[in-house]
Amino acid sequence: MRHDPADTTDQDPIVCTTSVRVAVADEPPVPLTAELRYSAADPYAVCLSLGAPSARSVDWVFARSLLAQGLTRPTGTGDVVVFPERRRNPATVRVLLRTHAGAALLEIACSAVTAFLRRADAVVPPGTEHHHLDVDRVVEQLMAGRE
Repeated sequence: MRHDPADTTDQDPIVCTTSVRVAVADEPPVPLTAELRYSAADPYAVCLSLGAPSARSVDWVFARSLLAQGLTRPTGTGDVVVFPERRRNPATVRVLLRTHAGAALLEIACSAVTAFLRRADAVVPPGTEHHHLDVDRVVEQLMAGRE
């Protein structure tokens, strides 16, 4: 299945710049600029860039569905876990990012995440992601360097 190259939605990624609060072990939370990005070219994924656009960013790519489900219930089991904050600040969603070196807990305004997801869903409605995959390109990338 090949995505129609004439479809211009792949050319215009959805970008939402917002502020997040980042907490790491034994440190007080700090505000940080972040970007949420989505493109039909990678229809199942979102990118969360910490420090973007003014500083060198740290990018985390994970499932769009993980972000959407995390607005209402805890979801995720690996490096990225998303869950609503119901007690201290119910207007936020929390994103736990883990690596072998440690973890960071982010708080993002639910309104920013919801607005971002609405825009992404307008480009590629959930459940239709497979129509936007360029399978030939994916196979080409997987086979690169195997000759």
